[in-house]
Amino acid sequence: VQLQASGGGLVQPGGSLRLSCVASGGTFRAYSMGWFRQAPGKEREFVAGIRRNGGTTHYAESLKGRFTISRDIPKSTTYLQMNSLKPEDTAVYYCAASSGIILSQLRIASSWEHWGQGTLVTVSS
Repeated sequence: VQLQASGGGLVQPGGSLRLSCVASGGTFRAYSMGWFRQAPGKEREFVAGIRRNGGTTHYAESLKGRFTISRDIPKSTTYLQMNSLKPEDTAVYYCAASSGIILSQLRIASSWEHWGQGTLVTVSS
């Protein structure tokens, strides 16, 4: 499956952005989908995931309440709604897909099989 992320940009602190990740070349409903981010000089970190069976969602504890992951199966698209953005949210955001990931692996970047190219989010006044 190929993933194409978009929607990044420059936003002021307190603002909102919605990222999109379009999947192609595979059966979308067969994949769990995730979002990760990587700030300069830091490791890639888990942001949110949505599992293929049932669509249950999981979040990094520090982001609960501000970020929401969702999916539109007919459009093969995964979204990340980001609200109340802070400067520390500045990073390149990546979407990921996996057909076999289990719950205990969700937050581990190396467990995901497919990655998009990333979209830059800059939170600054």
